[in-house]
Amino acid sequence: MGRQQRWRIATRVACFSALPLCAVSVAMPVWALEAAIDGVGGDVEENISAYLESIDEEQYTDVRLEGEIRSRTQEAMRVYGYYEPDIRVELEPAIRLTIDPGPRIEIEVLSINIEGDAKDDPPFKEALDNFPLREGEPLRHAPWDSLRSQFSGLAIERGYFDWGFTDRRMEVRPYLQSARLYMDFDSGPRYRFGQTYITGSHIDPERLQNMQTFETNDPYLAESLATYNQRLAETGWFRSVTVRPRLETAQELTITPPSGGDPWWSEATASQPVRPLISSAALASVLMINKRDDTQLPIDVSVEPADRHQFEVGIGYATDVGPRLRFSWNQPWINSYGHSLNHDLYLSAPEQRFTGVYNIPLEDPLRDSYRLQYGIRNIDDSDTQSLEAGVELGRRWQFDNDWVQTIYFRTTYEDFTQGGEADQVWLFYPGIQWSRTRTRPQRFPLWGDRQQLSVEYSDRVWGSDAQFTRLTGDTEWIRTLGNDNRFLARLSMGAIETDDFSKLPPSLRFFAGGDRSVRGYSYESLSPRNAEGRLRGGQQMVTSSLEYQRRVKDNWWGATFIDTGDAFDDWAPDDLKTGAGVGVRWVSPVGPIRFDVAHPFDNDDAYRIHFSIGPEF
Repeated sequence: MGRQQRWRIATRVACFSALPLCAVSVAMPVWALEAAIDGVGGDVEENISAYLESIDEEQYTDVRLEGEIRSRTQEAMRVYGYYEPDIRVELEPAIRLTIDPGPRIEIEVLSINIEGDAKDDPPFKEALDNFPLREGEPLRHAPWDSLRSQFSGLAIERGYFDWGFTDRRMEVRPYLQSARLYMDFDSGPRYRFGQTYITGSHIDPERLQNMQTFETNDPYLAESLATYNQRLAETGWFRSVTVRPRLETAQELTITPPSGGDPWWSEATASQPVRPLISSAALASVLMINKRDDTQLPIDVSVEPADRHQFEVGIGYATDVGPRLRFSWNQPWINSYGHSLNHDLYLSAPEQRFTGVYNIPLEDPLRDSYRLQYGIRNIDDSDTQSLEAGVELGRRWQFDNDWVQTIYFRTTYEDFTQGGEADQVWLFYPGIQWSRTRTRPQRFPLWGDRQQLSVEYSDRVWGSDAQFTRLTGDTEWIRTLGNDNRFLARLSMGAIETDDFSKLPPSLRFFAGGDRSVRGYSYESLSPRNAEGRLRGGQQMVTSSLEYQRRVKDNWWGATFIDTGDAFDDWAPDDLKTGAGVGVRWVSPVGPIRFDVAHPFDNDDAYRIHFSIGPEF
């Protein structure tokens, strides 16, 4: 009784024993045929093994099995130019192939020609220059087939919709050990972008057209359409976006789309009606009789408005703040110019805040905008009590290198008590910030970095209650070695120069300690203290962290880390606070969950648990 037959019997018995579990169809496993191969090696041997492994030997008699093995071996060797191998097959005691590959076919004639507008198109010339086969060299089928697919793929991607092969032959003469290869590719004319027609938009069409990545009469490029589609989707204005060329070319009538259904072609023709298909020969005759002179291709943009009001509720927990609740109300568009309005309510034991952002996009909505931000915040945490209200008007630019520059003017009123000292201040100050965040993937980055630098200045000359210059900077890095080793590094610095530190509210002073600062110490518990031992905040701050994570299994990671830093009044602190520990990371469906146990080095008996949800940055 063969292995396959025994497996089937065992499967039937199992199904009758546990009928509910076998109610769905059971896919029978296929035993891969294993054969020892002598006489050839390298790629040829690997290809023969790949051709043979799907054979189910239990389905064949010995004679048929030998014939199937021989046939597949010949087919596997032919693509490497071996057309007359001598193959001896032994089935007992184990399958063994002894192969004399025989002479290898050499290329006698190699003729590849490109006609039409693609003749001078750099990607086509590059594909031809990089073609690895030459006359006098051994024949290999793969590069030949790849070039054919590359030509057809480039034609669709670059707008040669009337392309075709006028000649495509591989003539092999095994008795002469020679082959003649002919490929004549006629691209026809290259189509160009025509007018853009937008339907279904609640946003001013001119604003959408300004986001185009192409101009009318530019040479067609599918990548430009994909980029335009992505840019429209990123605005948040639309529930769905479709950008397609309006194809009315003869290529739509061919029996088989290029490259057996190339993704570019499928996307490009998805909106077209189904038409009767004709043969390639008939199509060629039609093209010779009636060639189209107009090569401008209209672009159809179909969009569906996003919901005007979007709500989101979030619940979380962190040892820094305890339970927390967030409620957001997002209006991605409020008029035909694409203005948006977002409101956010955040509640936790030490902090409650309500903020709003009114966004006014300019000519390039994704990269250039005005922003009006406003909000109110209440803090009651340890030695800090503060009620703050503020308004900020800013201009934001995003550059091609993903850096974001923001210039803003902010006014705040803060009624505060810090370390027992109370005051009320009005502050008016401009600032500038540069930032960039890059991550991949988003949910649990295996590669990424975040940079931020900001400078703010306030002066009594324009009515502010305090004069100061404030500088902050952050850099964080994530890198992965292999698939299982993840490294994180972080450095944060800040400094304030002022003639009266007591006039600065808690929101501008520096504190350290907590889940995202120096673990082993409680939230914002590190700063200079006054004569009564109460926290009063520092004029400078520096914190840093190094962390190594190792994948344990699937989405579970172990971590070890060391943090150091402090907030202080001088650039040379006497003793930076340092904590180290171990932790666990679980990449949950809602984001990474972190659990750490940290030990502060200045207290031998102490340790602190840190728990938080969310990405590192």
